[in-house]
Amino acid sequence: MIGDKKVLAVIPARGGSKGVPRKNIRLLNQKPLISWTIDEAHRSAFIDRLIVSTDDTEIAVVASQHGAEVPFFRPAEIAADHTTHVEPILHALSLMHGYDYVVMLQPTSPLRQSVDIDGCISLSASNDGAACVTVVETDKTPYWMYTMKPDQRLDPILTGHAITRRQDAPQTYNLNGAVYVCSVERFIREKAFLTSDTLGYVMPKDRSYDIDSLFDFKLVEWIMEQQL
Repeated sequence: MIGDKKVLAVIPARGGSKGVPRKNIRLLNQKPLISWTIDEAHRSAFIDRLIVSTDDTEIAVVASQHGAEVPFFRPAEIAADHTTHVEPILHALSLMHGYDYVVMLQPTSPLRQSVDIDGCISLSASNDGAACVTVVETDKTPYWMYTMKPDQRLDPILTGHAITRRQDAPQTYNLNGAVYVCSVERFIREKAFLTSDTLGYVMPKDRSYDIDSLFDFKLVEWIMEQQL
């Protein structure tokens, strides 16, 4: 709990990963990928209940073996390639009642720590349950980014800004996908974590890697080995 508010954490983990088959239970540094997120969620000072939303029996078994609850199976219609992260969370909230805050923890962020989870929850709670998501400082400024026209002419993404030195550009941030928090009431009403009022909780780059490919697996595994 945070204050007198109960917190539900949901790990969405469907079985149909295309980029890396069986990604959520693939071994990373001798542990299933999803287990890294389960372990840090259990270390949170605020999470009251941790559940996994999945359509896959094997993922459910692995998640249960590593200490997460799997109280239901996600319907196939919200476990497709085109499914957004909003639908599984709304589905979970329709079945899990009595919680004031919902936290989404994607299993593809295995370097995120409980301090990041709790920091994001605290920031949301101190702002009346406003949505809060984790971000990381960008490596490249978007003020120097372009699209390319069919004739190969460069078209700046941001117009009206004559910034020629990196140090003159404002700091920008990327979503890192590690932690999403919102009051249940707001999330059900707005059906989104990202709104005009969403807060950003800054995480360090070395904990902000999101696994989406075999290269990402190797990179994160190397990072973990250096931390031993």
